[in-house]
Amino acid sequence: MSATSAATRTGSAHLAAQLSAPVRRLVRTGVAGAGLLVAATVVALAWANSPWGASYERLWHTEAALRFGDVEIAMDLQHWVNDGLMVFFFFLIGMEVRRELSMGELVQRSRLTVPALAALAGLVVPALVYLAINAGGPGAVGWGIPMATDTAFVLGALALFGRHTPMQLRVFLLSLSVVDDIGALSAIAIFYSDEIDLVPLGIAGLCVLAFIGLSRMQVWRGRRTSRSAR
Repeated sequence: MSATSAATRTGSAHLAAQLSAPVRRLVRTGVAGAGLLVAATVVALAWANSPWGASYERLWHTEAALRFGDVEIAMDLQHWVNDGLMVFFFFLIGMEVRRELSMGELVQRSRLTVPALAALAGLVVPALVYLAINAGGPGAVGWGIPMATDTAFVLGALALFGRHTPMQLRVFLLSLSVVDDIGALSAIAIFYSDEIDLVPLGIAGLCVLAFIGLSRMQVWRGRRTSRSAR
């Protein structure tokens, strides 16, 4: 009886693996993430512009907190996304660009010139067009909003059409979006911030210098401390 049960479990596991193979392929190609991004955007636009738009605003201002004893970090959902999850997103993007700079299409630094110039044009031209339309009005202060390229949508489009686009185009769009985001975030930080906290900024600068120093010393991995490695 136990042998029959084991065979049944093995067959069920094999069948589940066969059924989940297309799902695994979908996730690996990034199409699933791109589809969720588009679906979430459509739902958000419909919800925010519906008669229930106020509930959409209340959702983003709902507070969520992490507590460790007497220490608590409390922010609304909008800040958790903007100040928390987006850090990991740009970290992954930065790692991808770093890989291209080290061993990919951007090893030749001259290839970075065109994406950088395109990104600068993408920063300046939208801001000038916005100011030309809104000059003198109360909305003129929002010139920094159209400067930023939505990197997530760029990567989503690459995921959807990645098999049909050359690697050079992927690297170009990725480099352009990263340079564009750096410029847009710098403009927002400089011109739209009430004050700049120098302590976190200094810590971030020290981390960057530490990474640069490790790269100069060609330190690519930490020491192994396990007995098997001795």
